[in-house]
Amino acid sequence: MSNSGVILVTFAALFWGLAGGIAGVLINNGWDPLLVSFIRGAIGLLFVLLWLAVRSRNSGLVYLRLWFWSILAGLGVAGNFAFYFLSIEKGSVAVAATLMYCAPVFVYLISFALRLERPSAVKWASIFLVLVGVVMLTRIYQVDGSALSLFAVITGLLSGLSLALFIFAFKYAAMQGSPQAILSIAFTTLVIVLGSTIDLTEIKRVPGSVDWPLFLILGVLGAGASFILYIIGLRQTPPALASIAGTLEPVTAAVFGVAILSETLVSSQILGMVIILITVTGLGIYSQRYKS
Repeated sequence: MSNSGVILVTFAALFWGLAGGIAGVLINNGWDPLLVSFIRGAIGLLFVLLWLAVRSRNSGLVYLRLWFWSILAGLGVAGNFAFYFLSIEKGSVAVAATLMYCAPVFVYLISFALRLERPSAVKWASIFLVLVGVVMLTRIYQVDGSALSLFAVITGLLSGLSLALFIFAFKYAAMQGSPQAILSIAFTTLVIVLGSTIDLTEIKRVPGSVDWPLFLILGVLGAGASFILYIIGLRQTPPALASIAGTLEPVTAAVFGVAILSETLVSSQILGMVIILITVTGLGIYSQRYKS
């Protein structure tokens, strides 16, 4: 284990958390969530292409399987960015970030369905607890209008499902080539997919707007530096510690939302958030200790 690895993973999680908050500011300023997602991914693409240029050996770009799984990973990260920001638009940064953090649960469900992993009582209990946390966080049981909008809940969960797809595809792509090659293909896919959903003339407004520094920071922290730091750090960090460090992302996003965007969370929502974070983190540690 390397202390530097833990530090890199922690900074990556911190940057992702800040990215959610910055996106919340941009969306509140009237920018389209899909445009914000596109620019985040486009800046991230520049970073990973530079990383690939510096570390081009053994990239695996000649293998068709690398391209297949990398494109699938790109669809996952495109969905993750877009659904996350759409959830923020209709809900809040804190809730959207926590719903996205449910991604490992979707990974397990996909693995169960494909018979890649055996279910167990602990895993099913963890999934149930996460569902309880989601209900408390979103307050969907309320009939007085205080529940989070259904659109925000669905897109938040879809962001987690998309992240699960990225994790799943990246795992198989990594068997064929280098992470910088995988991310280059994935972010290129993201740019193509999200670029087809937005009004490209709107991009011209960004450089001349007062918000252009926020777009730049979002891309650098939320897609460029964070992915590179996380992958490099993960090689030197035990999975259990990486799972714990990962909780910094939704916590940072929640603090940003409350402190900067004046979002509010009632006690039941905070309890739901805690249940989700503790359960998902514990599930990650358990799965590494008792691999089935």
